[in-house]
Order: sequence, then C-alpha cells, then structure tokens
Amino acid sequence: NEKYMIKYFDTFYGGHVSSDNLGFSGIPVDLRREPDHHLAQIFDYTLEIAKIMDSTGFDTLWLSEHHFQREGFGGIPNTLLLSIYLAQQTKDLNFGGWFNIVPIWHPLRLAEDFASADIITKGRIKFGIGRGYIAREVETLGSPLLDKEANRELFEEQFEIILKSWNTSGFSHKGKHYQIPAPVPHRHEPLTDITLVPRPINLPVECWQPIQGGSEGALNFMALHNIKGVIAGGTAKGGSAEKTAGKYQEALSRKGKTTILGENLALAVNFYIDDSMAKAEKKAKLAFEESLTVLGPLGIIPGLTSEQISELKNIKGVTNTDGLPTLKNAIKEGSWICGTPEHIIEKIKDIENRFPGLERISMGAGHLGIGPKSIVEILSHFGEKVIPVFKT
Repeated sequence: NEKYMIKYFDTFYGGHVSSDNLGFSGIPVDLRREPDHHLAQIFDYTLEIAKIMDSTGFDTLWLSEHHFQREGFGGIPNTLLLSIYLAQQTKDLNFGGWFNIVPIWHPLRLAEDFASADIITKGRIKFGIGRGYIAREVETLGSPLLDKEANRELFEEQFEIILKSWNTSGFSHKGKHYQIPAPVPHRHEPLTDITLVPRPINLPVECWQPIQGGSEGALNFMALHNIKGVIAGGTAKGGSAEKTAGKYQEALSRKGKTTILGENLALAVNFYIDDSMAKAEKKAKLAFEESLTVLGPLGIIPGLTSEQISELKNIKGVTNTDGLPTLKNAIKEGSWICGTPEHIIEKIKDIENRFPGLERISMGAGHLGIGPKSIVEILSHFGEKVIPVFKT
C-alpha cells in the first residue's frame, strides 16, 4: 500500500559543536569546557544543516532542548525559538523538538510558544515532548527527575493542561500541581476560566514522544492522547524496534484503534555514507565511541555495568573496552547503517518491508562525534543519492 511507504526523511541534530580529541582516546567529557564564542556558533551550524536539508528533499529537522551543556554537546535551550528563525531562512523544511522537556516548562508557556511558532511559520513546526533524562538540567530548573514517579506524574498533568489550552476556547484545571486559573478576581468578578492566546491554527496538533522503556502505562498514555512514537535504533529483523512497535500497536488496540505495524511511528537510526563499507565504518567508529563516552555515564545506554561506566569516565582515556558496546554490534542490531548509497537504500527498503505502516524515518548523520560541517556533507550525499529513490 503506497499510503504506508516511507516518504518522510528527517534528521536529528542535538546541537553539538565541532571538537577535537574525541572518542576513547580523547579528552574526557568531564574535563571539557568549550569557550562561549564556540558554543554560540551552534546557530550558524544549524542554519547550514537546515539549508542543505531544504534543498535536498528532507521533511523535518528535529532539534533537541538542552541546558548548561558547557562540554559542547547540546547548545539549543529553546527549540521553538530557533525553529522560527530557521523557518524564515528556508522554504519547505519543517522543524520540531526531539524533545521539548515538558517538566521544566510551565505548561501554558510551552503551549503559548508553540502556538505562536505554528502561526508565524504557517504550520511548519511539529511538537515533540519528553520527560528529560539529565538531572543537571531538570532538577536545576526546579522539577523532579531522580524521582521517576514524580517526574511522570508532573509530566502527565502538564500535558493534559497543554491539550486543554489548545483544544478549548475557555478552560479551567485543578490538579495536584496546578490550579488554572489562579483563584483571583478579574474586573471585580471571580475568575473561572482562561483562554490561551494565541491558540494553534493547525489543530489537532501532531505530538511526538520517545518510546524508551515501553512500559504499559506509558504506552497507554500515548495511545489515549494520540501521541505518535519515536523508536531509536534496533531496526534489524527481530530486533528491539519491532518488539517496541508491536507493544505500541497493542496499546493503540486497547484503546480501540486498529493500525498497521509502524503506523504513527518514526524510526531513528544513525548512519554514515561513503563510497565503500570500509570507509564508512572507519569514519563512523569515532562517532560511535564519542557517543558512548558522552551518553553512557548518563545512564541511558542499557546493560552497562558500574565498572564500564567508570571506565568511560577515565581521565586517562578509555583503555579497557572489554564488554563495551561496539560499532559492529550496533550495525548488526540496526542502530547504525554504514556503507554506500546502494547499501543504505537496501537497508531502508528492508525496514520499509518489515514495518508496512511506517511513513517516517530519521537518519542521524553520525551523532556526536561528527562535526556540524561534516554533517552537512553527509546529509547532502544522502539527499542526492538516497532520497530520490524513495520519492519516485
């Protein structure tokens, strides 16, 4: 069914700057301090990426909200603000947040900002929501993260408020964390409801959320509110992506919604494209190592022992790699695709066949170890050689 063939190619850019001395033998993450002028270049880098995507047939550039990233890994504190700027410099490309960290916002401020962006860009902004995963960011900005249940509870109430504010012309809310409106008089009369100004023009708003642990409760929440899911990695046959997509499909079914596997989902995979498999893997290896040293100690790579995490933080560099994930394993699992355009096309077509409802795939150009200027070249190559095959 052509309706469900992959037709939207995206990329994710978390807002990292170019750096030297990366990977296992590079400068340890905790010792890095990028100068202010270097961190500020992130906005120019993002514009270059957006322009090449706009000219080569990509659909959406997804940006990541981060705070206090002095190491140079996430320099975009407000994805909506940046997206408005980028939309003025491009013609067709869409933008979105993977993900706006809802717990560190007041829900009405986030709802207002998105509505404003929706109107200003004439519908070119997508809404992505997440609970956060870095304590330095979430807890410093006044919300719980280490207490997972408190984080989930706050997040769900905030999202309920956001939906009410968008979908009703006047609303009120009374929950554990928020009473809206405040119990105050307005023009000498009791205030009983408020209206969000402005409200989005393009309703209902398309919402995206990462599926990580894939708990039944989290998936039921997504299915209840028609939230679309993002699954990262594991795209090989029989891998984690298929299992997670199946669990999401079951959650939708419990809410009376019949779907085809992959429908209302996006798969995210890292890739490196070159004129041979060997060249692509060699260049991707550093990016893989860099991502591991950055993300491993944050607790979001499953299966790492405390000893392995300590080794990834070794100020003398990573020397004992026993048991650590490898690029070859990531390629086997389908979290990375490395090779020629023809090889990448073959792998994407295989994904397309196994996820018949899938319309959207996000191709991450090398992750943290690849500088933004190289990302532009990689995306250009992909846009010229791979996307046209699927567009036709």
